[in-house]
Amino acid sequence: MAKYDYDLFVIGAGSGGVRAARLAAMSGAKVAVAEEHRVGGTCVIRGCVPKKFMVYASEFAHHFKTAKGYGWTIEGASFDWPAFIAEKDKEIARLSGIYVRNLQNAGAELVHGKARLVDAHTVEVDGKGRVTADKILIATGGRPWMPKDVVGIEHAISSNEAFQLPALPKRVVIAGGGYIAVEFAGIFNGLGVETTLVHRGPNILRGFDDDVRAHVAEEMEKRGVKVRLGSQITEIAKGEGGLTVCCTDRHSLEADVVLFALGREPYVEGLGLETAGVKLSDTGAVIVDDHSRTNVDNIWAVGDVTDRINLTPVAIREGAAFAQTEFYGNPTTFDHDTVASAVFSQPPIGSVGLSEADARHKYGKVDIYLTRFRPMKYAFMHGDERCLMKLVVDAATDRVVGCHIVGPDGPEMIQMAAIAIKMGSTKAQWDATCAVHPTLAEELVTLREKYVPPGLGQAA
Repeated sequence: MAKYDYDLFVIGAGSGGVRAARLAAMSGAKVAVAEEHRVGGTCVIRGCVPKKFMVYASEFAHHFKTAKGYGWTIEGASFDWPAFIAEKDKEIARLSGIYVRNLQNAGAELVHGKARLVDAHTVEVDGKGRVTADKILIATGGRPWMPKDVVGIEHAISSNEAFQLPALPKRVVIAGGGYIAVEFAGIFNGLGVETTLVHRGPNILRGFDDDVRAHVAEEMEKRGVKVRLGSQITEIAKGEGGLTVCCTDRHSLEADVVLFALGREPYVEGLGLETAGVKLSDTGAVIVDDHSRTNVDNIWAVGDVTDRINLTPVAIREGAAFAQTEFYGNPTTFDHDTVASAVFSQPPIGSVGLSEADARHKYGKVDIYLTRFRPMKYAFMHGDERCLMKLVVDAATDRVVGCHIVGPDGPEMIQMAAIAIKMGSTKAQWDATCAVHPTLAEELVTLREKYVPPGLGQAA
């Protein structure tokens, strides 16, 4: 008789957990996956997928303005929020169903209910009782973090609730300066909502290249988003006319919805990790090694719950590496270096590699190639919208170590740039690549003049 009920028990049916479970089950292992909500996890159900649909919906207002410049007459256009939400929900249900079928077709068992560890080999699932497993994988992801010191915080929503608002508000105040806050600011603004972004820092998008941060903030304001920096929300009061938001800069704002997007935290609450002896970081993340193994030999963790790089494709690759290592005899790790990312702000961002500041800290002398220009698509709009492209080059080796794009299709272009940077290509090799004309992307291989940041002079 088998020593355990399962060879692998996965807690969490998000992208990372599902990929690991499928691959393990296809090897012939007996696998179960527990999910307390809907299969698909944050990305599919309440994250990047529905948010991208919202971005698409909100971009049409800008497209209509562009169309007028090209001779189109746009009259009577209107947006139906309930109709959009209904279609969005249908698609999310379809995608969730695909995840379920893929698990079942691979031979994995799906268990609905919250799971918690009783010990290193025993899992208890609400309504299902206890089972044992040789190996356990934690893939519970993250959840929005909400502050406890804001008076009236119960009147605010997180990004989770933003996907199911019963009606489109007329006024929204968004707290935060990270990518989630910035993306939702673009979404609501594009849908005609009076949008204010309140952020405590000196600029939005901490961690991104400084030129990118400043450029995006400027372009957002051009499109109508009110960006208020150096301020925090201290109180939310509910009245007959809506919500009154008080800030540390002594200004107050009126809103119908207040959305807090101040970051996410690993979802470890109620998992019983301490019972099994699994160590957590100071931020509550599960500590793992390069093979995603915890300090407990038979327990692993992948995805946002480990707080390494919180991106869906990373969770998928971590889950696949785990399965290859443990069920196929093929020791595999995922290289977390030089991972491209996109922010579906308006305008959008594509970024891979080091920022200028990080590159200077790492390499000392770097060469910067930067351009700002009006996209050809907007030539007939008679506006001042600009896109930005920037290459960061290690001066000693001529290797391109960073690429940053803000503008139409930036997230699409960055995928190809990421391949070149991951391969260690040099600026000379980029320059030797013939441009595709007329495109925005051609600027990446035609940048010749080095940019000297103000104040650095010849020391750059």
